[in-house]
Amino acid sequence: MLYPVVVMIFSAFKSTAEIFEHPFAIPNFTQVQNFARVLGETSMPTYFMNSIVVTGTSIVLIIVLGTMAGYAIARYESRTNTFILLFFLAGLMLPLKLAVIPLFILLRDLSLLDSRWSLIVTYTAIGLPSAVFIMAGFLRSLPAELEDAARIDGASEPRIMWSVMLPLALPPMAIAAIQNAVPIWNDFFFPLVFIQTDAYKTLPQGLTTFMGEYTTDWGMLFAGLTIAAAPITLLYIALSRQFIQGMTAGAVK
Repeated sequence: MLYPVVVMIFSAFKSTAEIFEHPFAIPNFTQVQNFARVLGETSMPTYFMNSIVVTGTSIVLIIVLGTMAGYAIARYESRTNTFILLFFLAGLMLPLKLAVIPLFILLRDLSLLDSRWSLIVTYTAIGLPSAVFIMAGFLRSLPAELEDAARIDGASEPRIMWSVMLPLALPPMAIAAIQNAVPIWNDFFFPLVFIQTDAYKTLPQGLTTFMGEYTTDWGMLFAGLTIAAAPITLLYIALSRQFIQGMTAGAVK
């Protein structure tokens, strides 16, 4: 699994000729010309910032809305709870790419095409079903005595959710964040369809500019790929503890 990553990083410090002549040789890591050119001669910083804004805003909306919906479904008794949960789960069964034409028309009518918001609202809609499923399943497993004790102490319903339940729900929130952040960060399809202006392109779409019709600067391309892979890798490392706790929650009593 690490082999392609190592080759990518090694190639980022080589010229195109060195990549083809000595593809597996350890490079001189002091040669950072590719990174300097990527950051100084291309629109890579703009693509990077667009990906940060789109991914970060989408994840915040997914976690906030998914947690609120999951909490309501899991902790409040209602005849419509099952229907609402099934409604969200239906989103897991329908690939949104099948509806790209009506989605394109809808975003056009809302004047959201060729903007970051066209991607943010689409990614939020895609990520909500899984977030609601994860949060509702975890919150249902929490004991009701926690809520009862907080109510006896005079806590309001929002205070119970914010101060009692959410601190216990950090592991599933980390799972929902990582599970949605990776495909959003790496997505190429929706930016290709919705974004035409270079100033709004994200990293996967922007990296294609390094590949020409007749020649490709592979050193710059691998440097760009290394820069693109670094944030999501660091995010996974930072949230790995919560991610593992969430994955193993309920494994034993």
